[in-house]
Amino acid sequence: MIVEYVNEVHDLKKYDVLVGIPSYNNAETIANVASVAAKGCLDLNLKALIVNSDGGSTDGTIDAFMNSDTFGVEKMSFKYRGIAGKGSAVRALLEAAHKVRAEVFIMLDSDLRSVQPWWIERLASPIIHGKTDYVAPFYLRHKYDGTITNNICYPLTSVLYGLKIRQPIGGDFGVGRRLIETYLSKPVDTWQTNVARFGIDIWMTTIAINESNKKPLQAALGAKVHDVKDPGKHLQNMFVQVVQTLFDLMLAYEDKWKNVNKVEKCYVYGEQPNQIVEKIVIDLPGLKEKARNFLKNRLEHISYLPWKIVDSVVNSGQIKVDDWVEIVYQVALHYKKTADEQAIVDLLPFYFARIASFVEETGGVDDCVAEEVIEKQLSVFLQLKPSFSKRWFG
Repeated sequence: MIVEYVNEVHDLKKYDVLVGIPSYNNAETIANVASVAAKGCLDLNLKALIVNSDGGSTDGTIDAFMNSDTFGVEKMSFKYRGIAGKGSAVRALLEAAHKVRAEVFIMLDSDLRSVQPWWIERLASPIIHGKTDYVAPFYLRHKYDGTITNNICYPLTSVLYGLKIRQPIGGDFGVGRRLIETYLSKPVDTWQTNVARFGIDIWMTTIAINESNKKPLQAALGAKVHDVKDPGKHLQNMFVQVVQTLFDLMLAYEDKWKNVNKVEKCYVYGEQPNQIVEKIVIDLPGLKEKARNFLKNRLEHISYLPWKIVDSVVNSGQIKVDDWVEIVYQVALHYKKTADEQAIVDLLPFYFARIASFVEETGGVDDCVAEEVIEKQLSVFLQLKPSFSKRWFG
């Protein structure tokens, strides 16, 4: 049964596509996202509705959206219901897409600066032509962008479920009607968890992998330019919400990943354009210091973790890839026993330390070489998975 998270969509005429834009204080960027999305829908001759689901912005976001030029494409904005968070906003957009019987739901982040009209074709066409029910983004990104993705979501999701989706929490997705219904069929209390916050993207991707009749695809979208956050200063809450959701999904789908022992590539739709990515600077000394200090303050909580690794991070503020993977698996096992969010907090200083190590390892190399380091890390996750699985199911 679908729970009403939004009552504002009364018009039941059918649309080909609903483009949903969740927002919170994005007045500077949302108008461009709406206009570009409208152009993309018109280029494909799609009957479209562009919907903004806002979290109570105070900077004029809704006015900026409603005043945007969408070239005759219909648009509407509303404040979503539910607990504050991106997931609640997306839930309302999924409700709206279902109400207007959209064949495709496209989600675009409201802080995008690099979105192009052809993104709509890349995200929608594989669904329209019956190739898949889920299209994940495949971006060109700076080596220091997407640190939660690179260090845990991408490698762990890949080795668990056997499919390499490079950006499982990328924020810009295409979803088919059947999968919309799958999402909306989940228990009501799902929306009282971190799925209602930043856990929404990994939740959507993992369900698509495990419950869709068709394999997810990836769309080559070129460079992603958005409001980048420093991992040591701005990503703590996001990390906890995303990783706790990822671990909850491990529990829910353990029968799916139990016997997965290899990883296959996920098809990429479209050619990746030749674009230059925006450079990102990481505060390396600050990151090391945060890793050390944060860990020192959690020593009494982490007696279940190998002391040799803990001591090394306390002294250096860095962590080797093998140790990082072992810590991730150990924390996941602890979370299985306790279901305690504090286990995810235990992982935070090691995440900071892993970023610091990655920055030092890749400081003098280009993004392509850095990507090889990320792939080697995935290989370590796969190599250590049998031992982890034995402990998980033992």
